[in-house]
Amino acid sequence: MSMEKTFDAATAEARIAAAWEDGGAFAAGANARPGQPAFSMVIPPPNVTGSLHIGHALNNTLQDILARWHRMRGFDVLWQPGQDHAGIATQMVVERELAKDPANPTRAEMGREEFLRRVWDWKAQSGGTIIGQLKRLGASLDWSRNAFTMSGAPGAPAGEQGNFHDAVIRVFVDMYDKGLIYRGKRLVNWDPHFETAISDLEVESREVDGQMWHFKYPLAGGETYEYVERDADGNVTLRETRDYISIATTRPETMLGDGAVAVHPDDARYAPIVGKLCEIPVGPQAHRRLIPIITDDYPDPDFGSGAVKITGAHDFNDYGVALRNGIPLYALMDGRARMRSDGLSYAESAAIATRAAAGVNVGDVSAVNLVPEELRGLDRLEARARVVAAINVEGLAVTDADGTPYVERKKIMQPFGDRSGVVIEPMLTDQWFVDTAAIVQPAIDAVRDGRTRILPEQHEKVYFHWLENIEPWTISRQLWWGHQIPVWYGLNLAADSFTDDEGDDALSPIELLRLLNDDQLVRAGDLHHAAAHFEDLVEAFRADIAGLPHPLQVCRVIEVADREAAVDAFAQALADYNLTQDPTRLVYPVWRDPDVLDTWFSSGLWPIGTLGWPEDTEELRKYFPTDTLITGFDIIFFWVARMMMMQLAVVGEVPFRTVYVHGLVRDEKGAKMSKSKGNVIDPLELIDAFGADALRFTLTSMAAMGRDPKLGPKHVEANRNFVTKIWNAVRFAEMNGVFAAPAGQPQPAHTVNRWIIGETARARIALDDALAGYRFNDAAQGLYGFVWGKLCDWYVEFAKPLFDGEHAEETRATMRWVIEQAITMAHPVMPFVTEEIWALTGTRDRMLVHGDWPEYGAELIDAGADRQMNWVIGLIEDIRSARAQMGVPAAARLDLIVTQADAVAREALAANAPLIERLARVNTPVDGTAGRGMIAVAAPGASFALPIGEVIDASAEAARLEKSLARSEKDAGGLRGRLGNPRFVENADAEVIEETRGKLAALDEEITRTRAALEQLRAM
Repeated sequence: MSMEKTFDAATAEARIAAAWEDGGAFAAGANARPGQPAFSMVIPPPNVTGSLHIGHALNNTLQDILARWHRMRGFDVLWQPGQDHAGIATQMVVERELAKDPANPTRAEMGREEFLRRVWDWKAQSGGTIIGQLKRLGASLDWSRNAFTMSGAPGAPAGEQGNFHDAVIRVFVDMYDKGLIYRGKRLVNWDPHFETAISDLEVESREVDGQMWHFKYPLAGGETYEYVERDADGNVTLRETRDYISIATTRPETMLGDGAVAVHPDDARYAPIVGKLCEIPVGPQAHRRLIPIITDDYPDPDFGSGAVKITGAHDFNDYGVALRNGIPLYALMDGRARMRSDGLSYAESAAIATRAAAGVNVGDVSAVNLVPEELRGLDRLEARARVVAAINVEGLAVTDADGTPYVERKKIMQPFGDRSGVVIEPMLTDQWFVDTAAIVQPAIDAVRDGRTRILPEQHEKVYFHWLENIEPWTISRQLWWGHQIPVWYGLNLAADSFTDDEGDDALSPIELLRLLNDDQLVRAGDLHHAAAHFEDLVEAFRADIAGLPHPLQVCRVIEVADREAAVDAFAQALADYNLTQDPTRLVYPVWRDPDVLDTWFSSGLWPIGTLGWPEDTEELRKYFPTDTLITGFDIIFFWVARMMMMQLAVVGEVPFRTVYVHGLVRDEKGAKMSKSKGNVIDPLELIDAFGADALRFTLTSMAAMGRDPKLGPKHVEANRNFVTKIWNAVRFAEMNGVFAAPAGQPQPAHTVNRWIIGETARARIALDDALAGYRFNDAAQGLYGFVWGKLCDWYVEFAKPLFDGEHAEETRATMRWVIEQAITMAHPVMPFVTEEIWALTGTRDRMLVHGDWPEYGAELIDAGADRQMNWVIGLIEDIRSARAQMGVPAAARLDLIVTQADAVAREALAANAPLIERLARVNTPVDGTAGRGMIAVAAPGASFALPIGEVIDASAEAARLEKSLARSEKDAGGLRGRLGNPRFVENADAEVIEETRGKLAALDEEITRTRAALEQLRAM
């Protein structure tokens, strides 16, 4: 089949992708040669809700290059695909879909089991979008092994029966049994829309218009002190008597939960009042609270007033201060970020808080509700407005000179849920945590001792900094879609739930009634055990109740929906027993934790989970540890570090040997892409417009280690031209009978053919070296230089006159071999066009995806041919440059005067004169001397003169060059001034500084060339 005039990417890509998949081209082990090692990677699993974005396109292009490169070299390759169940994102998508039809019940109305069935239905219909998009990109993953982080979960439909869920649950139970997972109350990021804790990665900080209010906290008993401010030299700038301490806050509603006011220990302004009490300026006057003034290193004396209100239950920094100083944590809001309406009355709560401020240990304060009755149940913003208004009425706001309450209107950074779009509230809640401090050291050691390396090395600092300052990891989420936590709870009947009046180790009817009527069941703490299934922990709960008085120790352990159901069931059983005295009616009800595991917990097991663990599978033995992980810098600690910790904790081995961290794709001006800026680039639109190969090559060429690619459609369009250049060169070869020549490596005699074979070997060596070093941009640029520069621009032109002479046969054979080598080497980066060319240019026994990667090296480089042809190319380029600089018309054919040449130069000139004449547009070289109207051109061992005086206007050209020189010198001066500015060098990004230096160097070269040309023109 002959080649069409142009490459139709839209048609060819779909056809080729289907052929690859139908032929099992990407299956694990496909094209593996005996004796070659395995090479494995796991895809960073995209969310099941996701669509391909430009970051995915970069990430998967780089992975695909490595997979194809190793596969063609005969390695046993597995590139493992899969998707993450994306708890919050998926639950949100399905709830939105349900809400579109008013007839649908809500999630709460339909219940957990039915809602999860709806999620699985949605996943079957819409969850594979990104898989098809990755296939369009050409990603050569083993799609037959596509994994899912919820496979095998209860309720999973046919086709989702994998064992990933079993692996997740097993790890949780094992870590629970070892004490590495525990339940505790800590401050977490709380999303009021979804009513769940979320990870730091799911929090998006945005700059918004904010307000900072300044309030007075009166000192207890009307006490006063001398407040003194000084300048940097110690001179007094303000001295006054105050009966208050001033604080500033952007969230006045949280003042209700203040436990202290903190100042820095070195802040002399407040030294007289440290240890004293001050009054929170809000709340009922009858129960106005006092809190202590304490010292802590957290407050910055130079920020605001230097005094900070400490609300430990609603601010992460305050939380740390509160823990260090024993300040109670008073929770103010419910899960919807409304002011609490539960717990004790305000009067009771204020009394407890007052005792705490006086240094009394008041114990658990979870029932303490310091929200005044009139504010309970209000949204936090409505409560804020009322608190501010009440303080202003009392005259306790700091005022300006006109007596107006002082409110700073300023930009502030505020945390938002990246899915919900609502303001995140730090919330004190009961959650499950991984004791990361107990498992972190092996992950640190593995990178320090080189078992895993992180590239570029600068990202090791990020990795170490996070792990060496690691906090407990919150792994519970208040959702339904996810791995339900395998923990069951039971009532703690061994606490103070009853007393044995008779001491007979048996419950009398009176004791049973007291147990029922005194609300002890509700107030008692809970026991809990972890297991994969309810049946596996029945004996553990039986052991818990074995020591209870008769007949409680013979209770049957049953499972119920929740704690409320457990209390009801147990109470009913006790009542029945009281009437019947039948111990078989007694039950001990337990209930499962309704929360699910953080998505990062399950994806932290991605490498081993996708390979079949906990089963001892062949894939696990062959492909683990994986070789390379390619990922973005933004999840080094959220995912990469956690995978390191988890795999080392579970199987005692690192999950991957190399982590390559690529940059963030930015727009062509270097700005971060965002929907709000309108600069988001859709990779699918680029594929539609320019083809997948052009996009892949562009991203690869920009993937310099440690740098962020700057991408615009014009870059992809330019590289579509590269694809076209390759196609046209091959089509030229086809039309000239090249592919009818014998296949295989030729042994040519002509210098041109020997030269291009050496250039091919040189390109192969450089390409392998670049890919082995993860220098993807060097690989792409090396391919471009060889294919466009050496093959298309030079060799094709050099070969044209040889097709009709005595070297025609060897030239066709050489061109065939070189083109086949070129498309083989380009295949990992540009798989579609190369696969199409491979199929159209010969009868093949296999597709190029399984072609043999070249292994030849420097032995193919002919030093003499290399030297001669590079001499010829250099001369042609210099003549072309001189013609262009002097404004010589393109059609003008000039004489080429040889003013001096040594033997080597004359040999090269004689052997290649026809090429030089045609490509430089000069006449046959003749010996002579330089004269007026001529310009000089030099080459190694020779010098030439070009008579141009009769084909140009020397004065006009000199004037043109003088203008060009002035413009270049002005631009260079500006760049030189910028680089000489210390502020620019100190504050600009290293990439910007390097780019500026590169522009200056290019301008300096242009200035040198222009000055030399002017000198020649003036001499004419």
